[in-house]
Amino acid sequence: MHSRHTAAYSRGFTLIELMVTVVIATILLSIAIPSYQAQVRQSRRIEAKSAVLELAAREERYLSTNPAAYTNNPANLGYQAFNVPVGSGYYSLNVPCTPACAPAGALANPSYTITAVPVAGAGQDKDSRCASYSVDSTGKQYAADSTGADNTVYCWGQ
Repeated sequence: MHSRHTAAYSRGFTLIELMVTVVIATILLSIAIPSYQAQVRQSRRIEAKSAVLELAAREERYLSTNPAAYTNNPANLGYQAFNVPVGSGYYSLNVPCTPACAPAGALANPSYTITAVPVAGAGQDKDSRCASYSVDSTGKQYAADSTGADNTVYCWGQ
């Protein structure tokens, strides 16, 4: 009889064992979630870079058939409009920038500067390291952080 009584009390987990499990799970989650978010942010950055480069290629193709100038008409480049979300909806493309607001060193005419900026409220607008990506008609790549400071080496180097 004594052996049945001991067996009944030896089943289950103690509160301490449960708390140790919760602490371990919390530690693992505190490591995993930021790492996951960084990977998601990185994949969205790649999407922005791809969209900018793809539109720059369309501008170059347009110039090859219309050698007088690039175009700022989205229909000529296969788009319905600019400044609307592209891809998965985390960035929008601003095309083209006027020479007055182009990054330093951009050509005046014919020229373009394509910039991908995060869509407000879509989540990527919280990315402070790589807030915008740009490519100009010379092929030069630019990137800025959320303060507007140049962060080209980090953002395009990834």
